[in-house]
Amino acid sequence: MSVGLIALLDDVVVIAKTAAASLDDVAGQAAKAGAKAAGVVIDDAAVTPRYVVGFAPERELPIVGRIALGSLRNKLLFLLPGALALSALAPWAITPLLMLGGAYLCYEGTEKVYEVLFPGKAHKHEDALVGSQNTRVLEDRRVASAIKTDFILSAEIMAITLAAIPEGSFWTRAAILAVVGLGITVAVYGAVALIVKADDAGLALARSTAAPPLGSLSRGIGRAVVRGMPGLLKLLAIVGTAAMIWVGGGILVHGLESYGLSAPARLIHATAEWVGALLPAAQGLVGWLVTATASGLVGLVVGGILIPLTSHVLAPAWQSLSQLRTRTA
Repeated sequence: MSVGLIALLDDVVVIAKTAAASLDDVAGQAAKAGAKAAGVVIDDAAVTPRYVVGFAPERELPIVGRIALGSLRNKLLFLLPGALALSALAPWAITPLLMLGGAYLCYEGTEKVYEVLFPGKAHKHEDALVGSQNTRVLEDRRVASAIKTDFILSAEIMAITLAAIPEGSFWTRAAILAVVGLGITVAVYGAVALIVKADDAGLALARSTAAPPLGSLSRGIGRAVVRGMPGLLKLLAIVGTAAMIWVGGGILVHGLESYGLSAPARLIHATAEWVGALLPAAQGLVGWLVTATASGLVGLVVGGILIPLTSHVLAPAWQSLSQLRTRTA
């Protein structure tokens, strides 16, 4: 009996060591794969704060929380099983789906540029799509729009992650995708929450009653944060809009390249190398700026085409379909 118990304990130890090694392997591969998606993660963090601008301070964290939950649902309930299923059953469908998502990002980002350049026309365009709205409806619309945008960026993150994972068992790949999805969501929306509430922290520091010199330093830092946050949020809104356009344009350029239309990608790459060679000290940064700018131009062109198409074709068709469903219900 004692020999059997010892053998059983040995088996438990072996299983525990195997499980620990598997967990370490999942964590290591998740870290490597997540690092390759860092560029899109940064874009995601830059895009999100603009959806919170304009709301009362007490609504900022709840809005971020709603978007974060939507993002987690996107990644774990839809994108994770979808990515695994598509990679196994229909890998040919991944690129066109990503390109559709890229076109949506181009549309969303270009629409924001359109609102700045033509505010009167932009309001008419928005009214045609949405109609009148109160604060609650506006919040719901912003959250829904943010979750849609997050879906596209998350799809890109999950696609990059899946491509970076070496062949292995289904459950190992699923675990790695889940770890990356959860980790990125916590990191992105934790950073967003800190950004949107930094002004409140600055205000608390500015009102500090501590004695000098610590109190004076705290109050000075607090006043600087309060004065600087509006400008930072505006800058993030601009960067976020630009990120949507250049990420969307980049997805389309890479998608075309995979279908044999490689001229745009080759031209962008050659231009980035040529400009980078002129400034060897900052070759990497300059190359990235040229690539992002060129992808952004592609995104602006595509978005500029999609705005009237959405206003005059897609939106009326959707409204007609909604009315038809209401009548038949």
